[in-house]
Amino acid sequence: MRNFLPYAMVGLTIMFTVCGQFLIKWQVGKAGALPQGLYQQAKFCLELLLNPWIIAAFASAFLASIAWMIAMTKLPLSHAHPMTSLTFVVVVFGSALLFNESITPLKIAGLILIIAGVAIGSQG
Repeated sequence: MRNFLPYAMVGLTIMFTVCGQFLIKWQVGKAGALPQGLYQQAKFCLELLLNPWIIAAFASAFLASIAWMIAMTKLPLSHAHPMTSLTFVVVVFGSALLFNESITPLKIAGLILIIAGVAIGSQG
């Protein structure tokens, strides 16, 4: 069970990272296009920063960092970090489900390469 904890923390790092990305994408999509002009852009960004869902996204990133710190107490960085590439896999499929983004053959090929890279890069 003790060896499971660092891998669970890597999994939580991935989950919290992806959750934060989805929250930001959702709220930025609701906010609309970036306006013209520096003042309007600053106002737009400040309103987003004060949005409770964006704050939750930052909290999710903070929790991902805590999980990562715990994972780093037991795993070598060169072993654990390739696993975080799985965020790309989750984001591609999640964005298709949540935001109707397309999954193209090139994206699938890229995901296969990422998964192969994780499998090879996290050995030893």
